[in-house]
Amino acid sequence: MTAPFLRTPAVHPFSGFDVPHLLALHAAARPSHPFLIWEPFEGPSKTWTYAEFAAETKAVAAGLKARGVGLGDRVLVHLDNCPETIIAWYACAHLGAVAVTTNARSVADELTYFSEHAGVVGAITQPKFATLVAESCHAIKWLAITETDNGAPAAPGNRPQKSESFAALYGNPADVPLRPADPTANVGIQYTSGTTSRPKGVVWTHANALWGAKLCAMHETLTPDDVHLVYLPLFHTNAQSYSVLATLWVGGTVVVQPRFSASRFWDVSLKHRCTWTSMVPFCLRALATHDVPAAHHYRLWGNGVASLPTDAHFRVKTIGWWGMTETITHGIVSDPFVPAPAMSIGKPSPAYEIAITREDGSPAEAGETGTLLIRGIPGLSLFKEYLNNPKATAESFDEQGFFITGDRVTLMQDGFIRFADRDKDMLKVGGENVAASEIETVIMAAGGVHECAVVGRKDPMLDEVPVAFLLVPGGEAEAPKDLKEKVMAHCRKLLADFKVPREIRIVDALPRSTLEKIAKAELRRQLEDD
Repeated sequence: MTAPFLRTPAVHPFSGFDVPHLLALHAAARPSHPFLIWEPFEGPSKTWTYAEFAAETKAVAAGLKARGVGLGDRVLVHLDNCPETIIAWYACAHLGAVAVTTNARSVADELTYFSEHAGVVGAITQPKFATLVAESCHAIKWLAITETDNGAPAAPGNRPQKSESFAALYGNPADVPLRPADPTANVGIQYTSGTTSRPKGVVWTHANALWGAKLCAMHETLTPDDVHLVYLPLFHTNAQSYSVLATLWVGGTVVVQPRFSASRFWDVSLKHRCTWTSMVPFCLRALATHDVPAAHHYRLWGNGVASLPTDAHFRVKTIGWWGMTETITHGIVSDPFVPAPAMSIGKPSPAYEIAITREDGSPAEAGETGTLLIRGIPGLSLFKEYLNNPKATAESFDEQGFFITGDRVTLMQDGFIRFADRDKDMLKVGGENVAASEIETVIMAAGGVHECAVVGRKDPMLDEVPVAFLLVPGGEAEAPKDLKEKVMAHCRKLLADFKVPREIRIVDALPRSTLEKIAKAELRRQLEDD
């Protein structure tokens, strides 16, 4: 009798490997090669070789361990771009802890939510945020503060009681030897705006981080000789995965700035012979007002679309891509060696399954615009889960296991894909995703408003900005005279500045569609007509 067929267990793509093991390999193979170069706007620049960076992350990991941080514990990292952002993230990874990176523009209410929802045990921040973090994160056991504000001298008085300097975190690296690799362990959490009233915590495993590192490096054709300029926020996926992790995968160099600066862009790029960077529309528009050097070293830029009309002006080829925090890397991408139609985002990455569907779920045909779905492996090529939210995790996938992105794309005749629009309840403000529902929830809590709707208005620099329509019986004539000021003050208190409405309109009626839903498309048309 033949023995029954037994399924052979699959071997994990990163078996016996995780983030600290990747860093250790490069530190051993090319110890003197620069990994991290810090270029502040104020103060001296500084370079860490692979060996120096690995040693420093171990030292901070030892300090975290001395403060009781252990496997799976979560540490809030609330910083603008600075070396400590990267050192803290990789120190947590070395220890087996989880870095919770939060938007540096968050206000007190948001920080309280992030810290309580994630259950962080401690926090790392900088002087200008120290009081805010101390007063917002009530359950933290310790608070470490960097010496400067991204290189700029710190203002006096921003050292809350029971806080300590970031330098105090440095311990004995011998206390934290390289632990056995576990690619399935959690490594990071990013809070991303969704269509609910509160942001969702996107959980990455070590395998997710390595997947992002490897796939981004492949898509971007990175080599050990590449120098990647990073100025987009390190609390976002682009800088974390597309830039730093991708560069680490190949053993290259990252040059980090506090933020984008058009006036400094070319000087820093030429100084370090930068070859790669990511662009967003805001940065590209700002850079277009400055002269392009006669010679530079860039070979590729990454952007949301390929083959931009500005490529000739800057003398740099642009590849297009589409991705999100939940996909870690690019689910759709153009190839640097294959011409792509102007303004397309590329073709599906072979590492994923991509579907474009009509409203009834049937496949969209060439020339049609439909909903973008993506299928991968949770915890590897897709995020592991939404933190503490199994309902939202389950609802984000359809019955066939495709992740529902909320984006709409157009399938072109040649198989390339063009981005059409996103879920209209999601705004893109200067590169930041903003959920209209989050703003609406805050507005309704201010009182005096019967109903409200927030939509995006096109903006020449920020892509779009939020505009709020407030429904008050009788309209402007019957509304309290200070209603707009009251609502605006409430928004400024509870929302990061980029989420605050740029305009408030009081109306006596809102346009309706089927099922009495607010017809936001009509509100957008009103803004376009004004």
